Amino acid sequence: MPVKIRLKRIGAIKRPFYRIVVADSRAPRDGKFIETLGTYNPCVEPSELKIDAERAKHWLGVGAQPTETANALLKREGLVERSKPRAARKPVAAAPAEASA
Repeated sequence: MPVKIRLKRIGAIKRPFYRIVVADSRAPRDGKFIETLGTYNPCVEPSELKIDAERAKHWLGVGAQPTETANALLKREGLVERSKPRAARKPVAAAPAEASA
């Protein structure tokens, strides 16, 4: 069973509020889930984020994959390591064309 850490929207129209949940990746966005890890409220300034760090680390440890948005929120809380910036790649020189005689 592929497990994801993702957001479940529970807010009213034009007033989003999210629960951060662990769910089977095949379940609908706002459908059945395994466990609630926290909440995210983007409508207040600054945005409010509450996550149970211990449970989030547990689920990450057993292989749950966070979605892009959930990953960004976990990074913000320091639960996921920030990826190191990639070294600048040197441009590859094109192979010189063989001179035809």
